[in-house]
Amino acid sequence: MTNPIKAAEGPVVRILDDIQALAAARALAASFSKEASLRDRQRQLPLNELEQFSRSGLWGISVPRAYGGAGVSFATLAEVIATIAAADGSLGQIPQNHFYAVEILRVNGSETQKRFYFERILAGERFGNALAELGTRTSQERRTRLSKEGDGFRINGRKFYATGALYAHRIPVSVIDDDGVQQLAIVKRDAAGVNVIDDWSGFGQRTTGSGSVVLDNVWVEAEEVLPFQSAFERPTSLGPVAQLLHAAIDVGIARAALHDAAIFVRTRSRAWIDSKVERAIDDPLTVREFGDLAVRLAGAEALLELAGEAVDRAAAAPDIDSVAAASIAVAEARVLTTEISLAAGSKLFELAGTQATLSEHNLDRHWRNARTHTLHDPVRWKYHAVGNYYLNNKNPPRHGAI
Repeated sequence: MTNPIKAAEGPVVRILDDIQALAAARALAASFSKEASLRDRQRQLPLNELEQFSRSGLWGISVPRAYGGAGVSFATLAEVIATIAAADGSLGQIPQNHFYAVEILRVNGSETQKRFYFERILAGERFGNALAELGTRTSQERRTRLSKEGDGFRINGRKFYATGALYAHRIPVSVIDDDGVQQLAIVKRDAAGVNVIDDWSGFGQRTTGSGSVVLDNVWVEAEEVLPFQSAFERPTSLGPVAQLLHAAIDVGIARAALHDAAIFVRTRSRAWIDSKVERAIDDPLTVREFGDLAVRLAGAEALLELAGEAVDRAAAAPDIDSVAAASIAVAEARVLTTEISLAAGSKLFELAGTQATLSEHNLDRHWRNARTHTLHDPVRWKYHAVGNYYLNNKNPPRHGAI
């Protein structure tokens, strides 16, 4: 079992608005990018960086203003995540499920739960996740049980893809209650019976801590359980929010790949002999390919912003139409963010040349990160959802994966 995570050491900044949030993200990104390659190559867990991240106040920016947070727009939240992910793809992904938990609390938590947990989030506590499981028939099926016992409950089960749990103070766990209904239990990281295992071996997103969580007869109070399934049985912004953050991570990875490709071509690459130029940056075919990638990235960024605005509208006035429109806008963004993150990470080597494949440069991390992260939800089904929406007037399913 890994050591318990301590609460953020030192004061936590209270961010007040969107402008301050974006400025804080840019400042952190400048710091996080310096050793991002080293952390990836050696799989150094970003414990110190996460403490800086927590104390910056950015983990509390989606807490509603009524509870002391900045209540930033989802468009701003997406840009914050993209900015951090451009510096370090893993650091950009680690808080994704934290913000997901904040949204679950916002749409489904009781007033008492909101006040309790939002206060702790603003004080620097990080939430991880223990949602997905291996060995089930579908990615949505859950077997982890929540069994009634006296005034509380016991949890038994095993989770995987538990991004952020390794670094969390509290771990939201998806569970099936005695009636077969899915609930969310917010479990203390250091509770008896909780075992967070650092067994993530993916070739990308290496330091996200996306390994296993084993729950052996873990006790939770009734107040630590809130409805989960019901957030998809009615129109809420929960699914679009989750997908928006995934799109933002991919935008960040694409930005990093294109940035590093440009530096390498400027400083190390050689022009192809048939170009009749002295420098690689003057090779007209290389210039053309950079232009293509830049245009595709700009398109993905534009759709990400539009999707954020659609999610803002759905969160403010959730109904069947607004939530469906938000889901489609996010699906459109995820199509382009998936494609540009993979293209930029791969095209980098074609444009930079063979020297770029040397292990000391570690430029393959961008493609590895993109390929690993974009497997969360298949893009082919996003095309289907978008096509069905515009051709057949069919709203997408509400399960959080579109």
